[in-house]
Amino acid sequence: MRALVLYAHPDPGSFGAAVHETVVSGLRRAGHEVDDCDLYAEGFDPVLSREERVGYHDLASNQNHVAGYVERLMRAEALFLCFPVWNYGYPAIMKGYFDRVFLPGVSFKLVDGSIRPNLWNIRRLMTVTSYGGSRWRTFLMGDPPRRQIKRGLRAVCHPAARVSYLAHYDMNRSTPQSRTAFLARVEQEIARIQKPV
Repeated sequence: MRALVLYAHPDPGSFGAAVHETVVSGLRRAGHEVDDCDLYAEGFDPVLSREERVGYHDLASNQNHVAGYVERLMRAEALFLCFPVWNYGYPAIMKGYFDRVFLPGVSFKLVDGSIRPNLWNIRRLMTVTSYGGSRWRTFLMGDPPRRQIKRGLRAVCHPAARVSYLAHYDMNRSTPQSRTAFLARVEQEIARIQKPV
């Protein structure tokens, strides 16, 4: 399976970096082909320019500024997202990736004014994330990232795509034991993913 790992954290010494490493190494151990996209390390520009917004619906040119990222996304059979939840949302660089790369003709098609999913190549979607707040507090806030991924992002993928969402809550009070247990859970989940034929 060709897996695109989208990673968004600026600190290589963070727990997010440990999560990212666990995902990448687990996929490689299982025999999957990994395209590891570290948005910060690659210097991805999250800002949607005026020119890009004006040309957003022009299918002949809307991918020009992000063609390499579009190509990587379209080549993938699975999408793995590794990011911390900040202020109940994605880090700005991850949000910018979706704004700039999930374009008409890429993640969706407009057919008679209706949106149709276009990422039929994505048959597996997995998110591994962390929250500063507790699960209960996050529930009260509506857990926007979980909903965006399990509903919005899921809706543009293959209709039979499997979705997993693993989250370590309450990072503000986490312990070495809770973090180790979470990384073990991530490893187990990745090990269960069907190996390439």
